[in-house]
Amino acid sequence: MSLHRILHRAGCLSIRTQPTLPCRRPQALSVCTHHLRRMHATPTRRDRSFTNILADDNPPPVQVKSITNTGIQLLDGLVIPSACIFLQGKVFLWDVPSTLWAGWTKEHFEIFETIIPKPEILLLGTGKTIAQAPPSLRTYLNQLGIQVDVMDTRNACSTYNLLSEEGRRVAAALLPLSSQSWKKAETPER
Repeated sequence: MSLHRILHRAGCLSIRTQPTLPCRRPQALSVCTHHLRRMHATPTRRDRSFTNILADDNPPPVQVKSITNTGIQLLDGLVIPSACIFLQGKVFLWDVPSTLWAGWTKEHFEIFETIIPKPEILLLGTGKTIAQAPPSLRTYLNQLGIQVDVMDTRNACSTYNLLSEEGRRVAAALLPLSSQSWKKAETPER
């Protein structure tokens, strides 16, 4: 069997042949384009480094690098060992009750009354698991014009990083992974 016939049967040859039966036009055989490869005379260099198309020249001032049982580590190396709030590029330590939602009042969220502009969304990280906030707290924050999204603390940190890179007005209120894992921040007595 000839090479042309083998390639023709495989469908990888593009030639024009005369038909075996008399007809007016010649037949074209199928084309196999997946074997074609373009070769350049000069080498090309490609930059394969990561490019974030969402980021601008000024990265967000607060970005979470990792979260562990000892606290949240920010991109600049700072470790926050207690509950905290990320708001407008700043980190605030947050004094909250150690039991989730027992004894919580709207006073724990009063910081959101004083700031202008208010965040579009508040990511509420509730530890290792999701625990929905009481309706009274959600209503209070919604009346301030802030959408509340409750999730576990790891996902709240990831979502905060993403939304802040997009340039959104986002805040995060983050609780420890477990009630005993992060130490309460101590303030020096005067």
